[in-house]
Amino acid sequence: MSIPTEPIPNIDAAELLGRQRSAFLREEPPNLAQRKARLARLRAVVLANREQVKEAISADFGHRSHHETDIMELVGVIQSIDYLTRNLGRFMKPERRHVGVLYRSGRAWVEYQPKGVVGVMAPWNYPFSLTFIPLATALAAGNRVMLKPSELTPRTSELIRRMLAETFPADEVAIVLGGREVGAAFSSLPFDHLLFTGSTQVGRKVMKAASDNLVPVTLELGGKSPVIVARGHLDERTMSSIVFGKLSNGGQTCVAPDYALIHEGDLEAFLTRFDATVARTYPEGPTGADYTSIVSDTHYDRLVGLVEDARRRGARVVEAGVAPESAGHRPRTLAPTLVIGAGDESAIMQEEIFGPILPVRTYRNMEEVIDYVNARPRPLALYYFGNEDNECEMLLTRTTSGNAGVNNTLMHVAQDDLPFGGIGPSGMGAYHGVEGFRAMSHAKGVFVQGRWNLPRLLRAPFGRLVDLALTVALGASRKSGHVDQ
Repeated sequence: MSIPTEPIPNIDAAELLGRQRSAFLREEPPNLAQRKARLARLRAVVLANREQVKEAISADFGHRSHHETDIMELVGVIQSIDYLTRNLGRFMKPERRHVGVLYRSGRAWVEYQPKGVVGVMAPWNYPFSLTFIPLATALAAGNRVMLKPSELTPRTSELIRRMLAETFPADEVAIVLGGREVGAAFSSLPFDHLLFTGSTQVGRKVMKAASDNLVPVTLELGGKSPVIVARGHLDERTMSSIVFGKLSNGGQTCVAPDYALIHEGDLEAFLTRFDATVARTYPEGPTGADYTSIVSDTHYDRLVGLVEDARRRGARVVEAGVAPESAGHRPRTLAPTLVIGAGDESAIMQEEIFGPILPVRTYRNMEEVIDYVNARPRPLALYYFGNEDNECEMLLTRTTSGNAGVNNTLMHVAQDDLPFGGIGPSGMGAYHGVEGFRAMSHAKGVFVQGRWNLPRLLRAPFGRLVDLALTVALGASRKSGHVDQ
């Protein structure tokens, strides 16, 4: 399979955008049947290339289990397409809105129309699902779409380019390949909407570039998502879920638990049970077929550096699970690692980890947990393991995160009817669910004047009828709570 290093020859991204916008303006917005047909074509091409997708992603990472790609990427894409198909008619229906007392002879509603051309910048960690789910959402909303996948997964990007070129005309769906310079130019194009998934650092640059053209953005970023375990809740369900959330895809997941807060009385039990759970989950160790490699040498070296920095600063470092045999060691494979007692000044407690490393801190009470979480940038996800009691409610109410999970990790992303997105440094806006459809649609308010036009009484020349109308209008507003108190 060829590995592209430059944009598609002879097709400029700005030219592609011009062609898509011209086609959008020339044709009527797609109706429900046309949108469903596009989603059906997308679904078919995904299933037809299932094996090729798994092979390409594994080759790009160095190794990734085909089962993991099925579960973490392909299932999510198909579920999202099916969800959008089932609910699209409801999403597209105009919504009736209230009209004021003076306008009762008229009608008001909101209709959701396509924005036009949507740009999607996808990351490398889930290179297929984080391309195809935004694509499906944009198509469901009736838009044309341009895609820029990551240069760190070139085989997958090339496969996606071929799949989509065989399925959609370029003025409907187009893909632009290339490195950082191409990505920077892509983010500067005057799209009607731009969705970016990636790091907070790059997200700032994307938003700045988009602002020059006043392009609305959805930013799906990351951050340090905590997992908090209530005292005495280190059972098998808790440990299995934490290991799953932390080590799936080699920890290269934006909503993975980034650090753990464990009650001080449970620390040693947590370390022992984490080690045993990792050993059961990956019985062949980190060189086994089910464990994913780190995507590049740069990212691998960064992760090793984070651990070494913490160790130099006095943290305790423990590798968990079955130790790899040196003879069969796979390149860019990092063993599951716990870092206990890293200080706030260490890089591992300041940077998003994005690897199979879990810092562990202790706490004494829930107030201390809440203060610790709130003193840091708002995370993309927050996880709590314990009873659904007052402590749980207090944690969910007094902290702010993009999403939250109780007694599970990662599973909120799989709920198609929930919005997915961050807040502050972890993101802006959301997609999935009706929120995704609306993010990529323009909510146009429409008011139709009825036969009796009472607001005409408020036009010059002003007289007694105006005074009467104002008395009615202001009194009605006051009774309905529309006037500030």
